[in-house]
Amino acid sequence: MRRLFLSLITLVPLISLAQPRPLSMEDAMNYAVKNNIIARNARIDVLIQDARNAEVTGLALPHISAEGQYSDYLNPMKSFVPGEFIGQPGRFVPVQFTPKYNITAGGTASQLLFDGSVMVALQAREAIMKLMEQNAQLTEENIRFEVQRAYYGFVIANRQYDILKASLANARSVLSDITELRNAGFAEKIDVDRTMLQVNNLATDSIRIGSLMTLSEQLLKFRMGMEIDQPIVLTDTMVEETVNEARTTLGGDVDYGNRTEFSLAQSQLKLNRYDLKRHKFSGLPTLAAFASAGYNFSTNEFNDVFQFREYYQFNSLWGLRLSFPIFDGLQRRNRVKQAEFAVKKSENDIENLKLGIDFEAAQAKTSLRNSLLALESQKKNMELGNTVLDLARRKYKEGVGSNIEVTQAQSELLQAQNNYFAALLTVMNAQTELKKALGQYK
Repeated sequence: MRRLFLSLITLVPLISLAQPRPLSMEDAMNYAVKNNIIARNARIDVLIQDARNAEVTGLALPHISAEGQYSDYLNPMKSFVPGEFIGQPGRFVPVQFTPKYNITAGGTASQLLFDGSVMVALQAREAIMKLMEQNAQLTEENIRFEVQRAYYGFVIANRQYDILKASLANARSVLSDITELRNAGFAEKIDVDRTMLQVNNLATDSIRIGSLMTLSEQLLKFRMGMEIDQPIVLTDTMVEETVNEARTTLGGDVDYGNRTEFSLAQSQLKLNRYDLKRHKFSGLPTLAAFASAGYNFSTNEFNDVFQFREYYQFNSLWGLRLSFPIFDGLQRRNRVKQAEFAVKKSENDIENLKLGIDFEAAQAKTSLRNSLLALESQKKNMELGNTVLDLARRKYKEGVGSNIEVTQAQSELLQAQNNYFAALLTVMNAQTELKKALGQYK
């Protein structure tokens, strides 16, 4: 009994993991923004840029360094002096002036006081950070867009599969009835074979739609950054509400400020202007302060190296360094020209982006209007197909119709249903395109 209890405890986590996860459209998009690898990398790019900004800030902070050196002259250099100085006239005598052991230690510090390029780089930090945040925002918007399309595709595949299962059940019921009539001598074999063919075709279509449903589910999980083995249950399956929302979306107006791409282009223009300013300011003088301090100790006895008994010297200094560029082969002038052209190019890109946004919105609205009209037509065809099939079945049961009419009506209804769902998916995709064009995925 205790072993059984322990086994059940072990299985509880596995059972809980196997439970399907309810997933609304908003849940799917929020999950994707948090877990999609591309979105995660975009947020990491923001952190990387923040670290780079801190690195740029370091250019304006003091720089301090220290250095130490120990030297042991195995064969110290000697200098030749006239022998008269040491009682050996008429010749030069080698004399060692350098002690065998030497220690030096010191530190330096510098502070940049003025540099036009560094000043502009410090001013551009906020603009660069904003650009990276906007890029991360655009990445998240694109992920929301892709997730919504995948979610709708999975919803439609489920609806198609349910319809096919119902049609297959009806066809099998008809096959059973006709088989009984055939056994009783009131139907022909060809009627049974024709109905059997329809059942087989519906079964094949069910397998095809079932595979499509599996692929749609896997695509949705991939867009979300979710494990493929995690079971899910979609909760936003009322596609008719989406159709009504699509009609409302048609009334949306274009606002360039709602498009993150437009904000990105403006930020890029601002950065290009900073770059132009940086190249212009690079022709200004730079001023820096510096200071250094250290000591030098020498001895001929190793035991005295760390006791500072003999030759000890301390030194220090400070100063200012002024650098003024005079002529650099016209390199700065040409860099300024390149930066000016980059600014002009960014301005042209913004104008072209405005035209592109207007075109995307107009095209998306046209596509959505046409798809809504097609959906209404396909909806009427599907309703008509249901009516025709119902009439054909009643006529056949009453003995005034043929099985051919029932089979043909069933096939026409199935085609009308496929056309309706294809039109419904087109409406949903057209709506997502329009929402993206209007910048509604923030």
